[in-house]
Amino acid sequence: MQDEILRKEQDFHDRWAAAIDVEGIHVKDYFEACTAPENRFILRQLGDVCGKSLLDLGCGAGENSVYFASKGARCVAADYSPGMVEVALKLAEANGVRVEGQVTNAMDMNFPDNTFDIVYASNLLHHIPDPTLTIREAHRVLKPGGQFCFWDPLQHNPLINVYRRMATAVRTEDETPLNIELVNFIKSQFSQTCYDTFWIATLWIFLQFYLIERVHPNEERYWKKIILEHERLQPEYQLLEKWDTLLKKLPWLKRYAWNLAVVATK
Repeated sequence: MQDEILRKEQDFHDRWAAAIDVEGIHVKDYFEACTAPENRFILRQLGDVCGKSLLDLGCGAGENSVYFASKGARCVAADYSPGMVEVALKLAEANGVRVEGQVTNAMDMNFPDNTFDIVYASNLLHHIPDPTLTIREAHRVLKPGGQFCFWDPLQHNPLINVYRRMATAVRTEDETPLNIELVNFIKSQFSQTCYDTFWIATLWIFLQFYLIERVHPNEERYWKKIILEHERLQPEYQLLEKWDTLLKKLPWLKRYAWNLAVVATK
């Protein structure tokens, strides 16, 4: 069953990779735009990455590898999709940075123990049949004191679940958003764990895309659109983010956010 799921994920992402234009990717925006709160949170926890070895696990188009390489990290862009690894290497070349590429299974990585200072994963775990295996693997390949950081969607918000049922063409059928209780498993594996959740009131922007701007979720990937159009969205997003800050003071509301971001230290 796991092999079949992985094969379908690989095929889906290879097809997506074939359609990506690296010239249209603005790497910096994926980490520094107002609409990238997950990565801004992770960057604050990581601090200076210059000279550190970093595994970008589930690298996708390589935005993460290229960004961290531009900050001086020694990056390996790894993905189960050979097509995506190829795109990541093209993006690195286009941005004038050096990145190593590797095809790997995130549940059984072909890297030795204690290899990396940082394992970074964005939007990966919800594509994995058993995320706990990937978390254990991340722990294994990290050096003592190394950091595992990731962000992924959560499963608890009814509004987002309606969106998921609509966005069938831009999602894979086997992906499973995370239960926030996974944080407790991470705490059991790592010496220190910090996390936050993002997009509660700010999810109004998704409703705006659909109800007002009439953009169907199958026409554009909303999670890409918020980055591509961050300058237009900035005034609205920053106002809504203030409401998110207030709402998250109620601990039970954090689970109803769209995304979870975690930084854990081995």
